[in-house]
Amino acid sequence: MSTVREATFELFRTHGMTTIFGNPGSTELPMLADFPEDFTYVLALHEAVAVGMADGYAQASGRVAHVNLHTAPGLGNAMGAIFNAQANKSPLLVTAGQQVRAHITMGANLTNRDAVRVPHPFVKWSYEPPRAQDVPAAIARAIHHASLPPAGPAFVSLPMDDWAEEVDDGDVAPTLARRVAGRAMADPDEVRALARRLEQARSPVLVAGPDVDASGAWDAAVALAERCRLPVWATPAPGGGRLGFPEAHRCFRGVLPPAIGPLAEALAGHDLILVVGSSVFPYYPYVPGSPLPEGARLVAITSDPDEAARAPVGDALVADVRLTLEALVAEVAESARPEPEPLGDPPPVEDADPPSASAVHAALGELLPADAIVVLESPTSTLALRNRLRISRPGSYFFAAGGGLGYGLAAAIGVQLAHPGRPVVCVLGEGSVQYAVTGLWTAAAYRVPVTFLVLQNREYGILKWFAAAAQAEGAPGLDLPGLDCAAIASSYGVRSAKAAGVGQLRAELSDAIAASEPRLVEIAVEPGMALF
Repeated sequence: MSTVREATFELFRTHGMTTIFGNPGSTELPMLADFPEDFTYVLALHEAVAVGMADGYAQASGRVAHVNLHTAPGLGNAMGAIFNAQANKSPLLVTAGQQVRAHITMGANLTNRDAVRVPHPFVKWSYEPPRAQDVPAAIARAIHHASLPPAGPAFVSLPMDDWAEEVDDGDVAPTLARRVAGRAMADPDEVRALARRLEQARSPVLVAGPDVDASGAWDAAVALAERCRLPVWATPAPGGGRLGFPEAHRCFRGVLPPAIGPLAEALAGHDLILVVGSSVFPYYPYVPGSPLPEGARLVAITSDPDEAARAPVGDALVADVRLTLEALVAEVAESARPEPEPLGDPPPVEDADPPSASAVHAALGELLPADAIVVLESPTSTLALRNRLRISRPGSYFFAAGGGLGYGLAAAIGVQLAHPGRPVVCVLGEGSVQYAVTGLWTAAAYRVPVTFLVLQNREYGILKWFAAAAQAEGAPGLDLPGLDCAAIASSYGVRSAKAAGVGQLRAELSDAIAASEPRLVEIAVEPGMALF
């Protein structure tokens, strides 16, 4: 006989889940007592940071990551980050403690009175086992849910007195031995029909979304674009948590605008729009218009049945993105259409004091190693970074597809832990830093060598842009005077510097990227949106 705890930790071992992100409370201590030496516990000082780190780790590693939260209040603190993880399609096992079973009915202090319902909108599956002996099977089921397409978080509530109960080893053995895989191939007839549509189209175009990267379909997307001479657009930035195509490639045309009317205008002239690995489309803000250019037809390839079902226009193939693209490349004939016109270089940056965000990103692009990973949460300069860096290696860009702040700083730590051999640069606005600022302590405590680049514009610039677009000027709370991220980081143990101009920025960034510990570099930039 084993205890529930022993059987559960053995289950984690069989899935390679020996890293746990968390912020412990009293209801988690029975699980964590006598913590196994072959496991690593990564402590966050806030539950949202714990989820963000696990989110980055899961996406970068491609494996289910485990985040362990405190009961009701801790789960409540984490909900915004779980929302981001859902939008990112991050395979997360989210567990939270619960009061002892004898206390649940009477609603004793710290009881999560409806543990299953609280996270339900943001997870694939939510469960509290009816018996202690069901804990290993419930966690196994959550792991399988999290990893199956579309990937995402799954939640299990765990009463704190379950861990010491005994479970029959014979009952647990089949659970430990199970393996569940889920890559579905598209119907060959549908692939052939799509190939014929591509061949017959006058001016087809490819829109590449984040699941191209997540499914390992980067090479297949490039092969299809080159074979069919397709211009390629990236899915709109708010929903593009990852890059689906090399942005320095000759076929790449840029990032689509995120609103209905402008997006259709950007795709004008194309008669067939092939959307791969993205919803149709991640819109925000609302700008009405026709969803497609006149005369255009759309086909989406997605592993997510919900994305296929909710699309306002077009046909959809629900299948694994990489397998479908590979089959399509093998089926479609090489096109005689002329190659797409190259995108061209962004305009040169102008000298200014303070510098523009574009000048900062141009300097970053000069220094960034070829194998570097960028984690981004600088809303007012997202497009400027994309246009300046033109990242062209898979698994090298992570962004909160859900749009919730606090993801970037935390996720960068998880990404770096998943890829210790690659430099990670986290680009942040000083407002974004505050949503996950305690993550700086974790980076310092575990010596995670992330470079944090903070652009200080003294405002919520993206909100001022939205206010102007929505004719909602005069809203309060959009200015951020007096924030000093370098000083905050230093107080958490992260070596920090303030750069006075782009020249000093280059020197400080160069040192930071080469360091074997976390560093933060802050630079004041001119306010306002930066597009190029």
